[in-house]
Amino acid sequence: MGISDEAGALMETQIRATRELGWENIEARAVEVPGFPKGNIHDIPEEAFKQVEKQIKDSGVHVYCFGSTIGNWAKKITQPFEPTLEEVSRAIDRMTRLGTKYIRVMSFVIEPGNEQYEEERFRRMREITRRFLDAGITPVHENCMNYGGMSYKHALRLLENVPGLKWVFDTGNPIFNNDRSKEEPYPKQNAWAFYWQMKPYIEHVHIKDAYWDILKGDAVYTFPGEGKGYVKEILSDLKASGYNKGISIEPHIAVVFHDENVKASEEKQYRSYVEYGQKLNQIIKELK
Repeated sequence: MGISDEAGALMETQIRATRELGWENIEARAVEVPGFPKGNIHDIPEEAFKQVEKQIKDSGVHVYCFGSTIGNWAKKITQPFEPTLEEVSRAIDRMTRLGTKYIRVMSFVIEPGNEQYEEERFRRMREITRRFLDAGITPVHENCMNYGGMSYKHALRLLENVPGLKWVFDTGNPIFNNDRSKEEPYPKQNAWAFYWQMKPYIEHVHIKDAYWDILKGDAVYTFPGEGKGYVKEILSDLKASGYNKGISIEPHIAVVFHDENVKASEEKQYRSYVEYGQKLNQIIKELK
């Protein structure tokens, strides 16, 4: 499947791309409904969601996972917790209506300096996790620009302190994230090393690939298997290990969810998403 808003903002576009790839599932994140502001699927107005719900159910496509904004890189641990709990409540209601069993969450943005308010992060993540588990939903934490993405050591510490929380491993995020378990100046993380540490806890996988351009001081996103995300090696190991859960593309080729400067025409965005999915299909087909 794919994080389908990278194919296009409209749900009909996201469904069309999924069908063109021969897939039956999507990871729903943001959506635009004409007449309403674009937003995450758990944040759009109820009337907008009803339209999206009907489109999804009529299409026969299944929402395998919600790519929520809960605790993401735009949320600070020092801000009130109540808005997050309201997101959780809306997500549970809408996931139940769609029959969705997985939700991507994060552990709030990294604070500047050494004070990361660990105990408060763990407390909040325990409460978030408890509410989802009580509703029959599995929360999966992504290694991104958040506490759990600071290093595999931070990730393991988070899981140790939040029973029931599982992992969605993103192959591309270690490439541009500093290893905050080391001394400054922080080196970049290694996707292969991070994967091996998190492997026992992985319930979902995001396929993203890139390499770090030292001169630009930024990540350059590539098609799967063409960067430093060890995509082929990780998929091969997952297959050999009997992995039978979700694999979701997050291309970032034509659009980056958290970077307004990265834009493309609607047609280019759609075609690059489909091409990315086709390349992943081929990689998986060729796995030993």
